[in-house]
Amino acid sequence: MLPELLAKHHGLPNVWGEGAIFASSGLDGATSVASGFVATYARNRYGLLFHTPQRRFLDVELGVRGTPRIATGDVLAVESQKGTLLMAYSAWHTLVGSAPAGMFLRLRFEDGPNAAWIESAWVTEGARNHDVLALVEAGGRFALSYGRSADEAIKRAKAGLQCDPWGEAARRLTIYQKVPAVKPVDRERLLKKCVSVIKVNALSAEGAIKGMWSTPDRVPHKDMWLWDSVFHSLAMNHLYPEVAWQFLKSVLETRNAEGMIPHQSGVSGKKSHITQPPILAWGVWENYQFTHDKSALQYALPRLEAYLRWDLANRDRNGNGLLEWLIEGDVRCRSGESGLDNSPRFDRGLTMDAVDFSSWAAMDMQYMGRIAQELGDTAKAKEWLERSQATSAKVHEYLWDARDGFYYDRALDGEFSRIKAASGFMPLLLDDLPADHLGALVKALQDPNQFGTAFPVPSLAVCEPAWSTDMWRGPTWANLNYFIILGLLKHGRADLAGWLADRTIHYVQKYYELYGVTFEFFDSKDQVPPPACDRKGLRREPYDIRRKLDSIRDYHWTAAVTALLLLAER
Repeated sequence: MLPELLAKHHGLPNVWGEGAIFASSGLDGATSVASGFVATYARNRYGLLFHTPQRRFLDVELGVRGTPRIATGDVLAVESQKGTLLMAYSAWHTLVGSAPAGMFLRLRFEDGPNAAWIESAWVTEGARNHDVLALVEAGGRFALSYGRSADEAIKRAKAGLQCDPWGEAARRLTIYQKVPAVKPVDRERLLKKCVSVIKVNALSAEGAIKGMWSTPDRVPHKDMWLWDSVFHSLAMNHLYPEVAWQFLKSVLETRNAEGMIPHQSGVSGKKSHITQPPILAWGVWENYQFTHDKSALQYALPRLEAYLRWDLANRDRNGNGLLEWLIEGDVRCRSGESGLDNSPRFDRGLTMDAVDFSSWAAMDMQYMGRIAQELGDTAKAKEWLERSQATSAKVHEYLWDARDGFYYDRALDGEFSRIKAASGFMPLLLDDLPADHLGALVKALQDPNQFGTAFPVPSLAVCEPAWSTDMWRGPTWANLNYFIILGLLKHGRADLAGWLADRTIHYVQKYYELYGVTFEFFDSKDQVPPPACDRKGLRREPYDIRRKLDSIRDYHWTAAVTALLLLAER
């Protein structure tokens, strides 16, 4: 049966890696964030760690050496001399599998006893959340299920034994038939790994979120995030554009009465008090290129307008038409609102006219103008296009430092921050970028003492004293690279855009092949592997996905951006 699956699906991801997410996708039916029934590949092959409030392990002992042949977010197939271990989800609450002869399974708490034997099932009942996991085995098959009681979990597991695990695996793999072929095979495998990450981080409607939505990672982030969702939608456009629209619509539905859209929202209804980069109009417009659904534009435009008006009213303290991020007291996260939480740009705790915020706002105003034009509303189109042009002109006039040939944030007293960060490249997204500014930015991009690192583009120039491998204090992020690539293409530098795209794909692939996951960020000097990078503080051993103290694994926008770059190469 494995040969048939592999023959039908060429180039599937096949690298086992600790921390890779393994869960049922909203593309296949209901999901449940509230349950916490999400697994990741464990440290010991080929076990699973389930992230319920009281975590459990499913230990797997093959007894012989195994070779992963399929390792996606919801199907695992490991070939051995004794047969094939297969695991696949039949529902969000049930994992089914086929076991080779002599394989041993054990269900246990991470920090406590093994499962108890109850009604022909191995059962663990969580004291913290009163949830139950039940494991049953019979005739070379097994099933592991979640329930709110022992009866429910055992009943689901016994029903799972009646499922054909190979049929369930085949059903879960159908998405890869939508993935275009790319060459060589290692890049095809990377693309399908990216699709696997995209799929597993897509969730169904639940609680306060009424439509399909996306998360940066099922564990530890769990919730829906504003600008992340836009990047997720860009890749989903190439698979299921109607789902991509749901991602965006779910974010738009979180706006409050004043128009503000929070940066983080959960199924419980809890929302954050800050916002995030305004790139939703761009996402809506890109989705429209695939759906051609004007009703989506009609739904989105008033919400996009209300949101940008809120930004303009609440994030322009000095009234000069440039926007400032909210600065927080947490020294490890001065500006979570910016999305670049711990960047040295914010170390002084000053409110500043922000080059990235203002550039993204100008870009989104332009896309709102396009949306209004498409809907035949010439007055609104004129308003937003003129606002975009005015904001863009102010970025070039006020945030460009001719002495250094770079864009900086500027304090409200007029002093440049002179912290060279990747945010200074965001004006590349603007149509009216002066030619001499482009030349200076290209020079900085290629300079090995600034941004021309092994894996460009560092979030902070390597010449800055604060440079490190800690999150936004030096590492490279795929989403910022994507903006820079788009900006270079906009201004006729396809050569540099292609170079940067290739470097991005190369390093994402390098570390996927080594660790089996797509990482959140990467050392721009490529001297420290992603698992050894810090994250808002020094990393700790052993690795613990819930602590978030190193580059997060199977990160959604890294997969989404890499997929976009691979598809653009075709």
